[in-house]
Amino acid sequence: MSTIAAIGTPHGKGGVAMIRISGAQAFEVAEKIFIPASRERFSQRIHGHAYYGSFADEKGVFDDGLCILFKGPNSFTGENIAELYCHGGLLVTQKLLSAALKNGARIALAGEFTRRAFINGKMSLTQAEAIGGIIDSVSEKHLSVSAKQANGSLSRMLGAIYDELKLLAASVYAYIDYPDEDMTDISVSEMRQTLIGIKARLDKLAGSHAYGRAISEGIKTAIVGKPNTGKSSLLNSLCGEERAIVTDIAGTTRDVVTETVRLGDIILRLSDTAGIRESDDTVEKIGIERSINAIKEASLILAVFDLSRPIDDDDKRLISAIFECQKQAQTVCILNKSDIASDFCHKLPFENKVSISALNNQGLDSLVEAVSLLCGAGDIGEDDEIVCNARQCASVVNAANAVESAIKALDGFTQDIAGMDIEAALAAIAEADGRQVSEDIVNEIFSHFCVGK
Repeated sequence: MSTIAAIGTPHGKGGVAMIRISGAQAFEVAEKIFIPASRERFSQRIHGHAYYGSFADEKGVFDDGLCILFKGPNSFTGENIAELYCHGGLLVTQKLLSAALKNGARIALAGEFTRRAFINGKMSLTQAEAIGGIIDSVSEKHLSVSAKQANGSLSRMLGAIYDELKLLAASVYAYIDYPDEDMTDISVSEMRQTLIGIKARLDKLAGSHAYGRAISEGIKTAIVGKPNTGKSSLLNSLCGEERAIVTDIAGTTRDVVTETVRLGDIILRLSDTAGIRESDDTVEKIGIERSINAIKEASLILAVFDLSRPIDDDDKRLISAIFECQKQAQTVCILNKSDIASDFCHKLPFENKVSISALNNQGLDSLVEAVSLLCGAGDIGEDDEIVCNARQCASVVNAANAVESAIKALDGFTQDIAGMDIEAALAAIAEADGRQVSEDIVNEIFSHFCVGK
């Protein structure tokens, strides 16, 4: 493979910038642009040792800094790696990268360093994806899950299931090759029980995806209600700033206002919508129509009702819209203005209800808990693995379905009937952790990484 180079730190001014070079010629490229203060020590090329010196191109020395050499295969990519640390100015960083490119390296593609680590067996595909999760995480939970999986926890779990399935497949092969002899170590009943246990673990793993998606990608959320219930106050409270205009005038919000916020460990991709009511105003009617569409498209509904006023026709119109869209199970009913609540009885047909004061930031802890439970947090144990991306979930679901088919095939039949389904389950697990995955999928995964990673 060719030797690649890229800037490994964010674009812009900073105290330090880093250029990463990886490949068979990485050390040679570094030696052409780095002048060590001690040439004798640098010639020893001690793995992981930081050398101080100067950086130069064809015009001469332009900066000083550090060079660290990592010898393959004991490096991130499994290849020789040189990391060059210069001052973090825009020009000096670009000059150092240009010098590397002029002396034998080529610019790295998006995610190419991590891709080489995967290809060279330094990590599984789930570990590589977890590194992307560490970079992208905005919540403590997502960071914790990603760090754990980058260390191989999900790979080990999938590997254990794979090994169990492989043993069952071997038993099937023995039965097929020697049907008249007792060559198999596993009876049909034992195989069925093992498959049932595997199916339960796969189902639990696949079921974690709703929560995993909520802490990583975020869930599309619509804040809905009639005018002046406090929808915009709720948006501002969740954002921690005045993102939407708040007045006593009904119908202030005419369009959908969007924002991404963190609610506990959950990421919400919020849409504050126009108040739903009867209106003759042409512009407001368009906004109300968009509010109805937001209900249809959202995975989570925050339906806001005013505790200081009785339920009226506009509230009932909102409730009908939610039920018509079959979103009641995905709705948190928010009883707002608890600080000025009257004695009105709000009998609303929703299971999940919280009482808050959006204006005074009261009761938000209850909202955090309600949303977390609705996103599946209650089904996740402290040490449970969590699937955070759709690709992994699809592979796990395919494996679970194949295992279920194998269990059904064992009812009244011999082991060889379940063989093809066990093979399908093995293939799905292999795709999940990268043991057996198409180049197109690998290309798609690493195309979302930054160039320096």
